[in-house]
Amino acid sequence: MTDRTGMSEQTGEVPRQVQKTAGLVDTMDRPGFGYRVGRAVTAWVEAMNLRYSRVGNPPVYDNAVFPWATEVEAEWRLMRAELDRLLTRKDELPGFHEIAADVRAISADRNWKTFVICGYGLKSDEAVRSCPETWRILQKIPGLKTALFSIFEPGKHLPPHRGAYNGVLRFHLGLIVPDHPDKIGIRVANRICRWQEGKALIFDDAYEHEAWNHSDAVRVVLFVDFVKPLRFPANLLNWLILHLAVFTPFVREGYVAQKNWERLFFGGPKAKGA
Repeated sequence: MTDRTGMSEQTGEVPRQVQKTAGLVDTMDRPGFGYRVGRAVTAWVEAMNLRYSRVGNPPVYDNAVFPWATEVEAEWRLMRAELDRLLTRKDELPGFHEIAADVRAISADRNWKTFVICGYGLKSDEAVRSCPETWRILQKIPGLKTALFSIFEPGKHLPPHRGAYNGVLRFHLGLIVPDHPDKIGIRVANRICRWQEGKALIFDDAYEHEAWNHSDAVRVVLFVDFVKPLRFPANLLNWLILHLAVFTPFVREGYVAQKNWERLFFGGPKAKGA
């Protein structure tokens, strides 16, 4: 979703990425020297990612930069049909914070629900069986890392925050978007965008952003993280960071939480650990 659609507004502020959002508790902070070293290395790699980007560093991208976005848009109704079946059990879907504990600084209620399909190399076989067309379409996205349905209940507002790491870009595809553009939207740095059903929005979530649904209906988007195109040597460093992410406590704890939720939703054995 870009200026071509008439669904994006821009302010005069100069955007920049910051390491932390003022006023938010750092839920990714952990004790220990090793953790502090890891954070310092990640900050250095983030600077390299900005310097060696193949696609620039705007807060919001023109969809034409990523030609595969049009292919995904073309099949959005197949994903919507699978989503509609899931939403017959919407009240059983988990709050986002119940799967990803690091989001508790911005959301600690069940008004932001999720259905996770994959995350940093960990695929949900149950989710893929439930949404085979969605999984097939997701294979069109180069460098796919995370995919889920992001569900905002009426009145939900995520406060300003930044993503965990700038080596990925964020892709949203509108699947259920109430026709209230004055009440539903997302601000990414100095851009205010509006979702549309069947239309993509691609942005860098390492810029401060916030999102809201002030309507009286549910809003759902397909939420994807994919690898940011980078030049050497940043592409190698980014590959290393992203492949190590699966071993971090944030991803491993989320994996266990996801498997335990799946046991309740789909049936099956309880996860005992990562």
